[in-house]
Amino acid sequence: MKKLLYLLTGALLTISCNNSKKENWIQLFNGKDFTGWDIKISGSPLNVNYKNTFRVEDGVMKINYDEYENFNNEFGHIFYNKPFTSYKLRIEYRFTGDQVPGGPSWAFRNSGVMLHSQSASSMNLNQDFPVSIEAQFLGGDGVSERTTGNVCTPGTHIVINDQLITQHCTNSVSRTYHGDIWVHAEFVVLGDSIIHHIIEGDTVMTYTKPQVGGDLPEGFPLAQGTLLKEGYICLQAESHPVEFRKVELLDLSTK
Repeated sequence: MKKLLYLLTGALLTISCNNSKKENWIQLFNGKDFTGWDIKISGSPLNVNYKNTFRVEDGVMKINYDEYENFNNEFGHIFYNKPFTSYKLRIEYRFTGDQVPGGPSWAFRNSGVMLHSQSASSMNLNQDFPVSIEAQFLGGDGVSERTTGNVCTPGTHIVINDQLITQHCTNSVSRTYHGDIWVHAEFVVLGDSIIHHIIEGDTVMTYTKPQVGGDLPEGFPLAQGTLLKEGYICLQAESHPVEFRKVELLDLSTK
């Protein structure tokens, strides 16, 4: 049996990779509707699905902009409505079609999953991104190299190799995925200690001590440097169509 071994504060944590039938994986996305999810789009109140941005079709969660004429910073996130602390998360995603006019150039084939996020209900009306750790998904343009499984830090900092990382994004060591292909991503999140990003079976990014840091939205209650032990999981809508056909979680906090 193939296993992944993670060294955590002097202890060796073993997580089996191929025994999902024996493990209690939670299907966060049921393939039918948005039961258990909250939508927050910048400029719109909680659970107002502006221009039908988020939808479910053919068992797939889709972020689509066919009802937009132009994108005007309507950055969106869809949140699973229960927080988690230690878990494995599996997501399958792909980018499709063309970016909506008005979308920023950096958002071309750009999405992600936010880990240890603040809740949807705690976001301000015009807040673009939740305070969270973003595991960034990027698609290739067919020519250039462009890694996926990167890490970005809206309102947060992380530690890599014992150094506090305050820059917004840090690239992973993944390969580039061009075209409208499905990509399998997995994340091992162990409270406020360590987080691994795994793309198509390869560990491409590891960091520790996720914490509050940098520019924060008005009224955010946690102080700079506060370690993030838990939070919500949410998926991004940043102006390029993207689809998710699997979002499942194995809760490790009760193991």
